[in-house]
Amino acid sequence: MLLKLLVALVIGGVCGFVANKIMKGKSNSILLNVILGVVGGIVGGWLGDLIGVGGGWVTGILLAIGGSCLVVWLYRKFFK
Repeated sequence: MLLKLLVALVIGGVCGFVANKIMKGKSNSILLNVILGVVGGIVGGWLGDLIGVGGGWVTGILLAIGGSCLVVWLYRKFFK
């Protein structure tokens, strides 16, 4: 259980970092990248389930990056 949480946080952080770079972000906050990445992973997974896409590591990571980009965009619209 704890290992799964740790892996989810690491993958979320990486996806948040990648989304921040894709969206040309200036934020270097590791904590913000992790939070936006984890939330983006949840959003991406949910959207993938809605459209019937998913089922593998690569697909999950791509959905997490896409969801993170969406969450970064929404974050900028509401908080910046």
